Amino acid sequence: MQASSKLRRIQRLSIFFLTLAGCINYLDRSALSVANSTIRGELDLSAAQMGLLLSAFSMSYAFAQLPVGMLLDRLGARLMLGVGMLLWSVAQLGAGFVHTFQQFFVARALLGVGEAPQFPAGAKVIGEWFALRDRGAPTGIFVACTTIGPAIAPPVLTWLMLSMSWREMFIITGAFGILVSLGWYAAYRNRSEVTLDAADEAHLNQGAQEEAAAHGAPLDGAQWRSLFTQRTTWGMLFGFMGVIYMVWLYLTWLPAYLEHERGMSIAKAGWVVAIPYLFGTVGMVGSGYIADWLYSKGMSAITSRKWPICVGLVGAAAATVPAALTPSAWLAIAFISLAMLFLNMASGGAWSLVSVVAPRQAVASLGGIQNFGGFLAGSAAPIVTGLVVDHTHSFVYALIASAAVALCSALAYLILVRQPVAVRAPEPALPLAAVKI
Repeated sequence: MQASSKLRRIQRLSIFFLTLAGCINYLDRSALSVANSTIRGELDLSAAQMGLLLSAFSMSYAFAQLPVGMLLDRLGARLMLGVGMLLWSVAQLGAGFVHTFQQFFVARALLGVGEAPQFPAGAKVIGEWFALRDRGAPTGIFVACTTIGPAIAPPVLTWLMLSMSWREMFIITGAFGILVSLGWYAAYRNRSEVTLDAADEAHLNQGAQEEAAAHGAPLDGAQWRSLFTQRTTWGMLFGFMGVIYMVWLYLTWLPAYLEHERGMSIAKAGWVVAIPYLFGTVGMVGSGYIADWLYSKGMSAITSRKWPICVGLVGAAAATVPAALTPSAWLAIAFISLAMLFLNMASGGAWSLVSVVAPRQAVASLGGIQNFGGFLAGSAAPIVTGLVVDHTHSFVYALIASAAVALCSALAYLILVRQPVAVRAPEPALPLAAVKI
């Protein structure tokens, strides 16, 4: 059963905007990393202080995930992502006018709150507009923004910074995000806002009749809390910690690592940083196609997503250790590129897993819980790395620690993620006569 031209148009528009918004998302969060050395010099910050500044984003982003997931399931992706994109873009623009550590900290914290809806919204959109058997590929394309964005960010942001200043770099990228947020809200519609014919409804529910039957009202508070009573939820939360810890270490410190550990200039590091992220894009997009292929060969929806995650985490850990220990700068780049390929295969698999492990009305809530765990651990990566660099004047131990975290997370997925996440029926309302006054 094929999708109609109307449904295909909605799908293409959704993935286009999600990918564009995700690239801007990573462009904005990468700006501080690219300007790390310049801002440290101008504001007279230590590596540990810069680690705190880098973590201001990820900590606020992590804690915003929990309410954002529930709000997405209640209000829909159109409003939540539109408002979130507007907020983070205003915060990004405002960072161009700061003059103190405290002001910058506030701007980065607001950036984190605004960016929080991005990936749970993406999981929800894909859960609404793609059939179960087809969700791997669009998820891989959408979450490829997590590597495309960081790949284009260093050369683009470095050019803006060197041709103008780091302040203009923040202002320009913030203004661009504001325009895209308005475009998203004008163009996108939630599934509940679109009337589909019976054939398209049947296509979207194909292979997932149990999911369609479970689709109902948004989760109430008791149903949302019940997600935390299930092993799969905790496996995804702990498992995603290893993914984001390593992702955030590379995203926040890779430019400074190349400059200080490997002796590259700011201009050279600006384009060399793009190389690992190009490999990461291959891993990210490939994870979706691998998952759909495994599913088509008879593997369950959960298992077909779980194996790319576990293999990716183990591969990323195995490549990061020699990257830390080799004396050759270019061998280090080669191993980091391999690590990024595996790491993003795991990341793509994790977001694809969200869209198949829970019924439609719980996808954003579960995605928010997963992202909360990931960025709770990710918040520690810049701080730990900054402290290690201050005390050892090297990145070696920080990189090896990230490999150990990745291996532990692979075990969490392997052992805990086995069953779908169930949403219990809402508590029936008591009849008025039974209520004692």
